[in-house]
Amino acid sequence: MKIAMLAPISWRTPPRHYGPWELVTSLLTEALVARGVDVTLFATQDSQTAGRLAGVVPAPYSEDPSIDAKVWEYRHLAHVFEHADAFDLIHNQADFPAHAFANLVDTPMVTTIHGFSSDRILPMYKPYEDRVHYVAISDADRSPHLRYAATIHHGIVLDDFPFDAQGSEDLLFFGRMHPDKGAGEAIRVAQATGRALAMYGIVQDQGYYEREVAPHLDGARIRHPGAVGGAERTRALGQAAALLHLINFDEPFGLSVIEAMACGTPVIAINRGSMPELIEDGVTGFLVDSIDEAIAAVGRLGEIDRAACRAAVAARFTVERMADRYIQLYRDILGA
Repeated sequence: MKIAMLAPISWRTPPRHYGPWELVTSLLTEALVARGVDVTLFATQDSQTAGRLAGVVPAPYSEDPSIDAKVWEYRHLAHVFEHADAFDLIHNQADFPAHAFANLVDTPMVTTIHGFSSDRILPMYKPYEDRVHYVAISDADRSPHLRYAATIHHGIVLDDFPFDAQGSEDLLFFGRMHPDKGAGEAIRVAQATGRALAMYGIVQDQGYYEREVAPHLDGARIRHPGAVGGAERTRALGQAAALLHLINFDEPFGLSVIEAMACGTPVIAINRGSMPELIEDGVTGFLVDSIDEAIAAVGRLGEIDRAACRAAVAARFTVERMADRYIQLYRDILGA
């Protein structure tokens, strides 16, 4: 089985810090290669993989301002589809632009929809549903207007997330500084409970950050070290009493949620989108409907067994489980 894995080009695959789509693409690619699948990763030239790397894009456009996103995205797509007949299947992780090429090649296609943003994108999805096999990353993110081949949850490398049985008294925010992700709400909960709060993530909405976050940063009780990766990332995820995930949108998945739980850290999340699929209320965290309920949940964190948080991820959200489900989908499509 020869797979062309089409990565986004906003960030390197895998990303250095931020880049959730690129991270999932990398995790799946490496897991497939480890299982003996022949995978060629189409990604930026600085990307890394144990499979073959096929890159024409010199650098990620979110990291290098000299890279014109539109120009290089179409060069990237052309590179994949010009070589389509060399592969048994193309797995598209880079949203709908690839669908423009779908009817021009015979190679079967899978598209993982990393978030169905709105019905406005349907014109680049609905006409291709007989040609492209769509995968939802949660049942909550399925559009009622589309036909899907499967729902496959993301998975992580469990061994990359050391278990911390103790945690601390401090709270954690991990995500984009954007109204959707609830950074301001996390600060309000920390202040109301008298807990310290560490905030990690890129600033995506500068105005929001200056209004809702920056005035509260004191470098001690409430701090924003920025975006982090590697050991610093896993240490931050494990050394917390809870991850505050007080989202203001129907989140399609939430990698930081399962990463925190893998480290033993429970999650207090607004009960929207995929959160009920990821968190078992009262077992791996708390699903809440308001800031007041989140404040109350902080007082109940002693009820959560941190080992149960990790066990839930081990049972449901490993990269092995994700890879196995994709391999089965590939086989079903190819009749193999």
